[in-house]
Amino acid sequence: MSSTALQWFKSSYSGSDGGSDGGNCVEAARDAAAIHIRDSKTPTTPHLTVTPEAWTTFLDLAR
Repeated sequence: MSSTALQWFKSSYSGSDGGSDGGNCVEAARDAAAIHIRDSKTPTTPHLTVTPEAWTTFLDLAR
């Protein structure tokens, strides 16, 4: 799936001004089969794709 066809989102904890206070962060997008993860500073570069199960495990461990 094309990176531009995905609907990307950031954490609500991320700043929105793009400055040093958190505006640059990881973004994620979901489709029927995978979770896509990218760096918001370089959105046109390749992104990481993981299974929904791997994403859930990551989030559980991050909490």
